[in-house]
Amino acid sequence: MSGPMIGLVGFACVLLLIALRVPVAISMGAVGAIGYGTVTGFGTLGFVVGRATFESVFPISLSVVPLFVMMGVFAGHGGLSRSLYQLVAAFIGHLRGGLAMATIGACALFGAVCGSSIATAATIGKIAMPEMRRLGYDDRLASASVAAGGTLGVMIPPSILFVVYGIMTETPIGALFVAGILPGILGTLLYMSAVSYMTLRNPRLGPGGPKATGAERLRGLRDVWQVVLLFAVVLGGMYVGWFSPTEAAGVGAFGAIILTAVSGRLTMKVLRAGFAETATTTAMIFMILIGATIFNYFLDAAGATQGLIDWVKAHNFSKYEVLLLLCVFYIILGCLMDSLSMILLTVGAVFPLIKAVGFDPIWFGVILVTLGEIGMITPPVGMNLFVLNATVPNLPLQTISRGILPFVTADVVRIIILVLFPAIAIWLPSFMGK
Repeated sequence: MSGPMIGLVGFACVLLLIALRVPVAISMGAVGAIGYGTVTGFGTLGFVVGRATFESVFPISLSVVPLFVMMGVFAGHGGLSRSLYQLVAAFIGHLRGGLAMATIGACALFGAVCGSSIATAATIGKIAMPEMRRLGYDDRLASASVAAGGTLGVMIPPSILFVVYGIMTETPIGALFVAGILPGILGTLLYMSAVSYMTLRNPRLGPGGPKATGAERLRGLRDVWQVVLLFAVVLGGMYVGWFSPTEAAGVGAFGAIILTAVSGRLTMKVLRAGFAETATTTAMIFMILIGATIFNYFLDAAGATQGLIDWVKAHNFSKYEVLLLLCVFYIILGCLMDSLSMILLTVGAVFPLIKAVGFDPIWFGVILVTLGEIGMITPPVGMNLFVLNATVPNLPLQTISRGILPFVTADVVRIIILVLFPAIAIWLPSFMGK
């Protein structure tokens, strides 16, 4: 059996175990361990599993994960999400579909201090859904705008997916963060355009609300200075070279805790809950990372990665034909598993192929995260859909799914634009260090 075929069998086994509700980390680790032992013999398996476990969580660069998670957790506890939603709603809430657009805008702004799609969707959803329902918004548009807007949390820096991709591919994390800014803004505008299109066809989906006064808008601007300050210090510090990504993460986490204290919400209960949520989320990410590392050892031992590169060369695929095949593959895979697991499972095999055909690693990181965003809102395993279903009362999963297609279309358009104009992703990183 050829290397790529062995790799495909391994992927199929992992997906089967996930479908049987085996945890993703265990699925990848078990298949990787058994596959490695089958290919090379079980005599060295214990050493390889121990080495993979150590190597996957040892790099000091991984310390950014719990720190950025903590930054997002305490930003949510500090009440920043409500201030952001009220600010954007004050400016555009009176338009047709305005509250849905405000939801997307608030998700983008909250993503600048969060880094997690699920946390962004859950936090903003609890605030936005009651307001949109109060004004008579259709649940399909309202819930889909929250689910889609939540995905911006992993594109607009800081982003956990960029951190993981950067560590696994040895691509500078700071450059990836900066690369996500313009595509994140583009995604925000495209999502808002999707809302505008839907309400243009059927105005009853999202009626306009009352227009805010100038005083209300000024009050909204005053209430979000914390987010602007935190984002400017963290990302600006990395951009001009004041901080490494790890130092920026530490500054961001500390700043989020201070801002929560300034808002008067930092009680011992909030502090304990924030630390516990940070530890739980970090442990989940690290467990998946360990499983993915073991699985990648199996792929290397089987020769799957090099076999895939040789197969592409033998068929004379152009670089854009390779990209199209990968996009289709990731969209299908995103329907079956969460984005973090999807990237960890595949990037070890895919990244050498991307380098071999000549794509920029930073640009491809942006494309890969965009594909991950699509996976977060596509049934049957779109994580943001399940989050809203679990956190918003009387919101069936089918209702959210029926409203999501225009936003998936907007993501596909974004990928096409990024392929046609790659400078959108790589222009800002090109100035770093100059």
